[in-house]
Parts: sequence; C-alpha cells; structure tokens
Amino acid sequence: MAFNNSSLGAVLNTTNNIIVQSDIEEPIHPDDATWILTSAFIIFTMQSGFGLLEAGMVSKKNETNVMAKNVIDVVYGGLSYWLFGFAFSFGQINSNSFCGLGYFMMDADDDEMSLFAKYFFQLSFATTATTIVSGAMAERVSLKAYMVYSFINTICYCFPAHWLWAKDGWLAKMGAIDIAGCGPVHLVGGVSGLVATMMLKPRIGRFDSEKEEGSGHLRMASPSNVLLGTFMLWWGWLGFNCGSTFGITGGKWKLASRAAVVTINGSIGGGIFSTLYSYALFGNKLLIDVFITGILGGLVGITGICAIVRPGESFIIGFIGGAVACLGLSLMNKLKIDDPVGCIPTHGFAGIWGLLSVALFSEVDNLEKLSTEFGVLKGGRWRLLGVQFLSTAVIIVWTGLTSFILLFVIDKIIGLRVPLCRELEGADKWEHGIMPKIQSSIDDAPEESQINTPN
Repeated sequence: MAFNNSSLGAVLNTTNNIIVQSDIEEPIHPDDATWILTSAFIIFTMQSGFGLLEAGMVSKKNETNVMAKNVIDVVYGGLSYWLFGFAFSFGQINSNSFCGLGYFMMDADDDEMSLFAKYFFQLSFATTATTIVSGAMAERVSLKAYMVYSFINTICYCFPAHWLWAKDGWLAKMGAIDIAGCGPVHLVGGVSGLVATMMLKPRIGRFDSEKEEGSGHLRMASPSNVLLGTFMLWWGWLGFNCGSTFGITGGKWKLASRAAVVTINGSIGGGIFSTLYSYALFGNKLLIDVFITGILGGLVGITGICAIVRPGESFIIGFIGGAVACLGLSLMNKLKIDDPVGCIPTHGFAGIWGLLSVALFSEVDNLEKLSTEFGVLKGGRWRLLGVQFLSTAVIIVWTGLTSFILLFVIDKIIGLRVPLCRELEGADKWEHGIMPKIQSSIDDAPEESQINTPN
C-alpha cells in the first residue's frame, strides 16, 4: 500500500485548490481523498463476496451462521479498529518503529479531517483480514467465542501494517515493499486461519473416508453462490489494489491504471492454471472449488506488487499463485487439516509467494517512488529478496504466536468449539433459531468429487 505517512496533518490553501497535507512531506489533493474513499467503499463490498463464497461452500445447515460471522467482523472488528487499531497501525508523527501511538478512539479536528479518509480505507483492510479467518473456523466454532476473537484479532493486523506502511515502520525503513496488503491482510489471515483450524480440529466426519484425496468434504450448499461471491471479490480486489496508489493526481492515476490491468492479468493466470489442474486431475471436470482457488490465488499473489510490475509478468505471478494455492489444497487434505473454504492455501501460501515475487519482478517507480529498486530478475540487488524473506518470516511468526495466544485464552474462558450435538444439527438452528428445511440426507453426505475450497 502506498502509505508512507504515519498521520495526516494540516490543510493548506493554494490559489486554485485546497490541498490536504499528508504528514510533513507530500500533500493529498481532494481528488485523491475522493479516490481513497471510493476505493474503500468498493473494498467494503468484499464482505458480501466472502459471505456468499463461504456460505456456498459449507453445508446448508450452517449457511446463515457463516454469513453472520462476516457481519460480526465489521461490527466488532470495526469497533476495535476505531478504539485502538488505527492508533497502533499508524498513530501520530514520530511514533516508534514497532507500533504507532496516538489517535486512540480516532477523531480529528477540522484541520485534520483528511484523517477520516485514511482511517476508513484502513478499516476496510483490517476487517477483511479477520473475515479471511472466519472461513477456516466455519461449521464448528462458537459464535460467542468468534465475537470476542473478531474484536481482538485486530492486534494481529495492525502491527504488521505499521511495520510495512508507516513511514517509521522498521520493515519500511529497510525497504520492504507491499503495495496492497499481501502481508498484513492475506498472509496474516492465512496464518491466523491455520492456527484456528488446528486448534478447532476437523469437523465431524471430514476425514472419515480414505478412498481418495478430497473425499469426505461436505457437499457445497450453493456452488452458484460460490461463483457469485467470486465475482464480488474480483470487483472488490480492483478497489483493493487500485486504491492502494493512494490517489489519482500526478502520476498516481497511471499507477492505478496499471494496477487494474495487472490485477486482472494475475487472476487470469491463476484461473488458467486451476482450469488445467482440474481437468488433468479430476476426471476431466472443472470443479468449482478448484477453479476459484486458482483465480483467488492469482489475485493474492499479485497484490503485493500490483502497481510496479508489467502485465506480462503479472500473468506469470498469477499463474504461480494459482499453482501454489491449488497444490496447497491437496497438501491440506493429505495432512488432514480441515480448512472448510481453503483460506490457508489461498491467502497464506499464495501470500508468501506474493511477498517474495516483489523481489523478483518489481520495477523502479519513477512516478511516485513506491519502489526504488529493480527485482532480482531485472538486475536488481539480492538485498531486496532478503528483506522480503525477512518480512514474510516476521509476519508468519508474529501472527502465529499472537493468534495462538488469543485463541488459547478464548478457549479457556469461553470455549472455541461447539458441542457435538450442536455441530451435527447445525449452527443455524442453535445459534440463530433457524430451523432447517426438510431435505434429502444426501445433501450433507460426503462427496468424492469435491475438495477444500478457498476463501
């Protein structure tokens, strides 16, 4: 993300325009603020996309519960980000390298109201990071426990966001690059999902059958909703990546335009891999879950480099991102790690590739200085690869430890997993009082042709 500022400052009057001063270095034009807000509105619709995709992937007795958790992410995650998340992510000028300080319970005076644009944009990122995790916990997590987790999980996001995007963040000072959240959003979400699903353990009956890879997966409630959710995520991703240029004035509109093309090409590359993979391995059929895994893996892979890479290279990055995600699904099944919607390979594995790909393919940005080094494959220094490796490792360790501590405490106080009888009857009934429709018992029977799917 192109946030090299830790706070927004005063308003300056010029002859023709009012320009909002960002930090003490570069101004933010009102047109840029409009772009940031519009992009944030688009990103916010990703909650609907995640909700449809996740609800379509689980069994029918848990559809409403999965959607409800996405709403909870905005309500409780939004509250915590307002109370302390934005403060720890950015804070005031001259905060320390580890975290921001200042702007708790975020508010701004008249001469600082440009802060609101930055805050809302970041809020949409923070709640997305938590929503990714909800898919990994689906069908067996207690709703009350999830509410608490949604509130405190902001801690996992806001510190890596500061390290990478605040001007005084320690990774930013080392030259780490992450344009649109491959690390703080996707890798954080994927690692948190891995910790959560391992602590919750598999759903009842998930790995009972040993006949073949993928058997035992509960039948999707609505493949059509999975596809519709993918379209909405696609739309939201354009806001995600293009909005991370942080404006359209000067040369920023050129970077945003490139980000749009690169984002689409990355998803195309991922989708082509998953198509070939599905036809080759699954009886000459295009499985919906495998297909969208590749698309989303390609999108995740291109997120970190979206404004500073060529379209042809973005296709390669997306193709590899799709491969990493699809192969990751098979690995999760072999290891019997129950990730109901595939958030771990899609956001975690592809997120790792996305951060590392920056060091291979990035270009020097002469427009807005988002990048000052070429990637290794373009004659750049190996130092950038080392910095990106360090960023990846630090985020994995931080998120893994923090998530484990948070979930362990919640489990001891509230209890993470629902009782066996409630899991079998479904969360819609026990958590929301929704009685299931009379349906054939085959609806929730294991289906051999399906495997885990992405978030």
